[in-house]
Amino acid sequence: MAELIIHSKKIKNNIMFLSKYFEKHNIAWSLITKVFSGDKTFLKTILTKDVIDKINSIGDSRITSLRNLREVNPNIKTIYIKPPAEIYVDDVVEYANISLNTSLTTIKALNKAAKRKNKTHKIIIMIELGELREGVNRENIIDFYNQVFRLSNIEVIGIGSNLGCMYGVEPTFDKLLQLFLYKELINTKFNKNLKFISGGTSITLPLIESNSIPKDINHFRIGEAAFFGVSPLDGKQFKELNTDTFEFYANIIELEEKNLVPDGIINHANIGHTSDFKENDITEKSYKAILDFGMLDVDKEDIETKDTTISFVGITSDMLVIDVGDNKTKAGHLKYKVGDKIKFKPNYMAVARLLNSKFIDKVYTN
Repeated sequence: MAELIIHSKKIKNNIMFLSKYFEKHNIAWSLITKVFSGDKTFLKTILTKDVIDKINSIGDSRITSLRNLREVNPNIKTIYIKPPAEIYVDDVVEYANISLNTSLTTIKALNKAAKRKNKTHKIIIMIELGELREGVNRENIIDFYNQVFRLSNIEVIGIGSNLGCMYGVEPTFDKLLQLFLYKELINTKFNKNLKFISGGTSITLPLIESNSIPKDINHFRIGEAAFFGVSPLDGKQFKELNTDTFEFYANIIELEEKNLVPDGIINHANIGHTSDFKENDITEKSYKAILDFGMLDVDKEDIETKDTTISFVGITSDMLVIDVGDNKTKAGHLKYKVGDKIKFKPNYMAVARLLNSKFIDKVYTN
């Protein structure tokens, strides 16, 4: 079975490095663990007391993941990082200390749920800044906050926004400055003191030291940088974070010399994806290796191998076919054989899918 290798120590070192980094810059942060989909082995292995000691909260976008967090550590502070569905407000209040919200109807339902449970539920209200994902329209902010402040069991602790996630709108200084100005407006209008401006994510990390974000942005929600050591802004390593935190190995289950061009009438009933071929290659052959994973496990575009002699041939639901050329090393020796493993480097989406696949082994290393 193909396997995903998870380098626990490197990930833990990344998280602790970020805690020190944010503390130095007077920024609170939430570790976003949605890539692990609430995997209990991960939660027990990675989120040890020394690792989470200086993190404001642990966040996820799935109720089941938050439930698993609480089962592993009942005292952990949690944040639900997408606007909740109204039907799940009881679970959100039960398993999340904080939630990000954009719907007045849902917030009122959260208030009722919190009242039933004799709790006060904390929320950060998300503002639309151009990404066209979640967020209250800016012209409605004052009326929105006015109605929320009247709710008995809801405590508004901040204002926030999500940039760079769907369309890739960059979190520029001017965009984030708007969050600060809206916070000041709300504080003045309602005589409040909102604690957090939650405008930072992994994409914003490199902007901190260049003073490219307002200093008042004091809450970051970080996932990718903690687990992969890079910022999506430029795809580069951030500071001394480890980037070799995951490896994906697939087994060669067949290796034969075959034609480059398929033989027979090609119709549109195939369910796989294939590379292009040239009709004039009909007499050409090369060695094809079949690997033990497929589209159900991961998108081939989200993994890469360092062996530049390997090329993609095709993928179906449970197998991937690669071309290994003449299957010889520069010295003329056999390069691959059945039973060998092919190593891939997975990106964020690849790891998220591989962790969700029941057909992939997950191996945690120290």
